[in-house]
Amino acid sequence: MERAEKGFQQHADSVLEEGEDAVMSVAPSSAPPTLTEEERHELQEELVKVEDEIRTLTQVLAAKEKQLADIKRKLGISPLNELKQNITKTWQEVTTSTAYRRTSETLSHASLKATAAFSNVGSAISRKLEDVRNAPTFKSFEEKVETLKTKISPSTSTSDPADRSAQDPSDQTTESLLSQPDSSSTQEAPMH
Repeated sequence: MERAEKGFQQHADSVLEEGEDAVMSVAPSSAPPTLTEEERHELQEELVKVEDEIRTLTQVLAAKEKQLADIKRKLGISPLNELKQNITKTWQEVTTSTAYRRTSETLSHASLKATAAFSNVGSAISRKLEDVRNAPTFKSFEEKVETLKTKISPSTSTSDPADRSAQDPSDQTTESLLSQPDSSSTQEAPMH
């Protein structure tokens, strides 16, 4: 258990925390080697020199970032425009990729097959409906509907059209319904 804790501690020491100096990453975990005073002095000077270079580079980077922002502002390039351009560029890269083309072709092929399958199903349904329409039961039903339709619509009489036009049309319909015997009520069975 103690060995595992030491291993964890050594591993934790090797992982730098954010903001930790680079000096900490190169410092040995054991005691520093014995240096002569002259070597120590040279290393101290080199350390100061590298830190100054880092500060200078940070300042130059900040100045360049400011210059970049000013140029973009003058060109009218806003963060939203940049985002649009990045999305457009990424989309172009995606659509030109081999994986996208293969997927697109596969989906196109699947779409054609699905269209053919739906067409076949539609044809099969049409055939079945035609079979049902030609069936004797449906024919009988169709005849009953025709009979009912002729009973409801006004019957054509052989009397003079001038006399019929003088009559009220609703009287003609009532008269035609009353004059026909109701033979269908005794012959028809209820439909389920």
